[in-house]
Amino acid sequence: MSDATTATAAVAVAAASPAAAAGDPRRRGIGRYVTMPLVLAAVCLALFLYVSNQDLDTIEARALAPARLSAAVWQHVLLAAVSTAFTLLIAVPLGILLSRPFARSFRPYLITLLTLGQAVPTIAILVLLAVAFLFLGFNAAIVGLTAYAIVPVLLNTIVGLEQVDRSVLEAGRGMGMSKLTVLRRIELPLAVPVILAGIRTALVINVGTATLVTYINAGGLGDIIVAGLSTNRFIVQLVGAVLTAVLALLIDYIASLAEDVLRPRGL
Repeated sequence: MSDATTATAAVAVAAASPAAAAGDPRRRGIGRYVTMPLVLAAVCLALFLYVSNQDLDTIEARALAPARLSAAVWQHVLLAAVSTAFTLLIAVPLGILLSRPFARSFRPYLITLLTLGQAVPTIAILVLLAVAFLFLGFNAAIVGLTAYAIVPVLLNTIVGLEQVDRSVLEAGRGMGMSKLTVLRRIELPLAVPVILAGIRTALVINVGTATLVTYINAGGLGDIIVAGLSTNRFIVQLVGAVLTAVLALLIDYIASLAEDVLRPRGL
């Protein structure tokens, strides 16, 4: 029997249970897929109607110009997407290493150190980067956002790999599969739901935290919010805050769809 066939069988056996089948998100109906987009569209429409009915002064009109808003949204999406990509490149391989037996002696200390680092306010990390390395803008923001989002992906990777039934792994090894093949074809597929939950959390964290990078000249919707604060224009603050919330919910919704697509069948 080939490694691929063995791995597929192992994953299927581990996932096959009435409870797992009943919890398969692909069977929950179409309602969960259309509700959130409709709600977010309604919020955006309500915000547009509210702003359209206001008598904007020149400062408000300039801050809420469509070109400026669209540029801020695009910068915000880039900040969240790029920082999350770097987070994955660091946290998932590190989580795999820390889930191996040889790492169990020092893993608690490393996780404690990373968790303490996450407790530091994001704005402090960004300021330290700017002062220590004398660079501002997009690159500095990516470093800060990546550092802040590593912990949830790292922890979920470790938990996801360690929750895999040991008997399934032993069965794979007993059929002649190497440790690397067991990891690639059995452990990682079974850990996918938990890892994806960590990635989803990191995405939402990065969307919210990215509003602070305006203080190091990295753009995003934080520019709109700070413009409203500095000029005491409530409507500008409101638009920036609502668009940030809508973007966070939209990205969380897209991540939930990715979870459904990438989740192995039966899990």
